[in-house]
Amino acid sequence: MRPIWTGSISFGLINIPVALLPAANRDELKFRLLRASDHSPVNYKRIAEADGKEVPWDQIVKGYEYEKGKFVVLKDEDFKRVDVEATQTVEIMDFVALSEINPIFFYKPYYMKPTKGGTKAYALLRETLRNERKVAIAKVVIKTRQYLAAVKTNGEALLLELMHFADELVQPAALDFPKFPPVDKNEMAMAKTLIGQMTVKWDPQDYKDEYQDALLKLVEKKVESGGHALEPPRQTSRPPANVVDLADVLRRSLEETAGRKSKKPPAGRVRAARRKAA
Repeated sequence: MRPIWTGSISFGLINIPVALLPAANRDELKFRLLRASDHSPVNYKRIAEADGKEVPWDQIVKGYEYEKGKFVVLKDEDFKRVDVEATQTVEIMDFVALSEINPIFFYKPYYMKPTKGGTKAYALLRETLRNERKVAIAKVVIKTRQYLAAVKTNGEALLLELMHFADELVQPAALDFPKFPPVDKNEMAMAKTLIGQMTVKWDPQDYKDEYQDALLKLVEKKVESGGHALEPPRQTSRPPANVVDLADVLRRSLEETAGRKSKKPPAGRVRAARRKAA
């Protein structure tokens, strides 16, 4: 896998050469737009609003709309001028306890791989962060944009996880949440029991993208049938329920979950069976 960025981690007088590699890979089925009559692919065209004519790439520039219908054009050299102080450095500013950061701030992880001459300092930073249970808060420029980021540990690797700036997040107060009634103690006790019955040891392999798998199977059936229409789907979704008596719903949920769990083999046995079947 090719790195998307190469540079270094910098804090104090320490400099660690690293390369940035994607830590997530979501393969989604890609669809083309087609004309219904003959399945001819439909291409995207760059059409100017003023006269409806197609615009070639070499005549397209970037513009910022500062008033309705009024734009200021920014060229490549303008973006470079903004990044005049940007360096290929993950510049660590602070160290913070991970428990103090609301998870809503994190949104995109990358692996940081040490490059030549950086393994010793890399391991030192990784183990210190792990032992102190802290993350490093840094700023980094990737391509032409500056990001807030956290350097975190993940096994033998360091992660650079991009973060939202505080002013990018919507505050709950802006969403006009309703006033909540007081929580009943008996309902709370039943809710705790229900959560306890549904609690398992975390194993990410237990969770699959069922929609993606089902969509791929549908595509395969369509190919096998020569593109002909298939049987209409079965209605499997539950109708929305009006919660009138929360305590009664909790009691029924406890009974259903207890019955389901008594029939379910231990998670380890399920995973072993899956591996054997595979």
